[in-house]
Amino acid sequence: MTYGLDYWILFAIWCAGMPVGAFAFLHALVQRADAYTAADRMTKLAWSLITGGGLVALFLFRPQGSTFILWMAALVAVLVYIVDVRPKLNEVQRGNRW
Repeated sequence: MTYGLDYWILFAIWCAGMPVGAFAFLHALVQRADAYTAADRMTKLAWSLITGGGLVALFLFRPQGSTFILWMAALVAVLVYIVDVRPKLNEVQRGNRW
């Protein structure tokens, strides 16, 4: 069976998404609960459930077929935490560098 370029791109994203999801989930668990409210973000429990559910979905679903939309939603949820919430939490806990 021959696979096209789109298959290999999605496979690479799938392979990279699982460790990123695990990192986001673990990062959400080890942060202080008051840092989330200080950063004006949802609670620690909410982000732990979102990233944990995203991690489970990334492991269970593949980026092909009918589960693609669930896999993509999980990937987006994990990436929102990494790109938006994590920098704000680090800023609140460490302060500004300047």
